[in-house]
Amino acid sequence: MPTRAAVVPVSGRDEWRLFRGDRVARRVELPEAPPWRRFPDGHDARPRPRPYLIGRAEADVVSAALHLRRPLLVTGHPGTGKSSLAHAIAHELTLGPVLQWPVNSRSALKDALYGYDAIGRLRETHLRQERGAGDPGIGTFVRLGPLGTALVPRDRPRVLLVDELDKGDVDLPNDLLTVFEEGEFEIPELSRLPEDQSEVAVLTHGGEGEWVTVHRGRVRCREFPVVVITSNGERDFPPAFMRRCVRLALPDPDEARLREIVSAHLGEDALAGVDDLLHAFLNRRAPGELATDQLLNAVFLRKGGVDLDAEGLLDAVLHRLGGAL
Repeated sequence: MPTRAAVVPVSGRDEWRLFRGDRVARRVELPEAPPWRRFPDGHDARPRPRPYLIGRAEADVVSAALHLRRPLLVTGHPGTGKSSLAHAIAHELTLGPVLQWPVNSRSALKDALYGYDAIGRLRETHLRQERGAGDPGIGTFVRLGPLGTALVPRDRPRVLLVDELDKGDVDLPNDLLTVFEEGEFEIPELSRLPEDQSEVAVLTHGGEGEWVTVHRGRVRCREFPVVVITSNGERDFPPAFMRRCVRLALPDPDEARLREIVSAHLGEDALAGVDDLLHAFLNRRAPGELATDQLLNAVFLRKGGVDLDAEGLLDAVLHRLGGAL
């Protein structure tokens, strides 16, 4: 017989302890998640934009990049809001969902431009031949990547987030130069098709399911996309690449800005009784050691009745980001 969940009374001081490690099964009601950990319900739902605070000087640099139609290279310590800036721009300028390209050591320019499923096309061709049907269209097996989708000609540009470019191969910034300069790229698998197949419909990146027509295998933007490139400063970029970017260095927020951030995310009442957390955060923070969202985590837990004085709990939340664990 299945074990029935026990109803165990707890003191008011211990109510926040959802898991107790006592091997007693119990049914608990999980509290509401933090605003930044709530996910949309349904396939078409989109997450609500998170509040984003930025200084006037930094906002002016963003505007300059928009005027110049140049990529914005954003640097700063973890947690300063580099990636969130792209979403803030897309929201404020109503440019649609952000196209995201998270870069890692295996990232290649071609993958960001488009993908071609040659094996899938060959398999589908054989299946259709067995049924006596015609060959499948090649466009079904071509899908634009985030960068390729950003370069699709539109009246209003899309926002492309190239996240942590410094984690990519050393040649990746140079590979991007031509695409950023020319605003176009070629899909050889489509450009080699005969004249009667000069226009092919392909699917774009993301969950929108948008089909776009590619002429003679070439994708050329009408308005250069809003490109936000983030870097943690792990290595330098080539001068030729830097020359084509507008650079924005996001500073670490001071105490006044931290209070504004807490209030924007959790409400004005969240500031009551958290002076000790703010001071602990500022005292522990060295360049690159703590991120602002760690402070938000601590304040959210305090607001929910969690005893952050419990042994090791504050250290678990405000842990340093670098070095050995």
